[in-house]
Amino acid sequence: MELAFIPSPSRGVLHLGPIPLRGYAFCIIIGVFVAVWLGNKRWLARGGRAGTVADIAVWAVPFGLVGGRLYHVITDYELYFSEGRDWVDSFKIWEGGLGIWGAIALGAVGAWIGCRRRGIPLPAWADALAPGIAVAQAIGRWGNWFNQELYGKATDLPWALKITSSTDGRVPGTYHPTFLYESLWCLGVAALVIWADRRFTLGHGRAFALYVASYCVGRFWIEYMRIDDAHHLLGLRLNNWTALVVFLLAVVYMVVSAKKRPGRETVVEPGVVDGETEESDEADGSDKAKDSDEADGPSDTESKTDAEADADAKDDVAKDDTVRDDVKDEAGSAKKS
Repeated sequence: MELAFIPSPSRGVLHLGPIPLRGYAFCIIIGVFVAVWLGNKRWLARGGRAGTVADIAVWAVPFGLVGGRLYHVITDYELYFSEGRDWVDSFKIWEGGLGIWGAIALGAVGAWIGCRRRGIPLPAWADALAPGIAVAQAIGRWGNWFNQELYGKATDLPWALKITSSTDGRVPGTYHPTFLYESLWCLGVAALVIWADRRFTLGHGRAFALYVASYCVGRFWIEYMRIDDAHHLLGLRLNNWTALVVFLLAVVYMVVSAKKRPGRETVVEPGVVDGETEESDEADGSDKAKDSDEADGPSDTESKTDAEADADAKDDVAKDDTVRDDVKDEAGSAKKS
């Protein structure tokens, strides 16, 4: 008997005239904005310049979307290239289907390009953005709720997800809301990274590695609950193996990085002092120099007059010395005579 459940939306798209407003796309967009906002705050706290996170995100986000879609299409190619399927659907990203592994991998390439153009170390930027990425994932997972996808095994728990659609092989019923489990887990990951970063002063990419490792732990058991079609290897879903391998790589990086480069970067963005821009520094320097001139010293004209006065004084001293020498010479001559 169903006492309570999480209802699914009757549709995942609303039409504003001819313009379709898709829930999945909205969740992705909102997640990106939140990630950039939080990343910018952390970047400023580490001594960076306002706007830098957004500038680099302009490179990272498109690369990440392409990477996420490529991973999904490659690992679930039968959804687009098998008999009876239309390969054009592989480009319809708004219908769902982004692999976080591909998104992070190719997104890192885009971020590297952006960081290189700004002369910024990629690990420092990734550390600042790590909690924001986790929050963005938490928001993005609700896009799966709009599409009635990525749910787990059947259950009658009060927080079960009620599936009403029967398209693409779905069977209406109540199931574990694995999208919700992952969303909550990602929020916990964000909180963990923020706490650990403050407690242990993580740097050189270790905050990002902590995010990756902790996400993989949650993704492993959540992936194990899912019942959607997936490729298996030695009894485990492909994403389980991916999570395991990536987890080990992240842990190894944290250990090696802590030994080779302990502590945190002292400068994350060249030309920035105490979080101020170069322009503000130049303006402040001009004002300070002007104030200093007014308070401590005369103008250029006055300085020139003083210099002439000093020269005149030196001439007077020289003349006095000459007079004394002449007097001495005359006295000597008088004695001899």
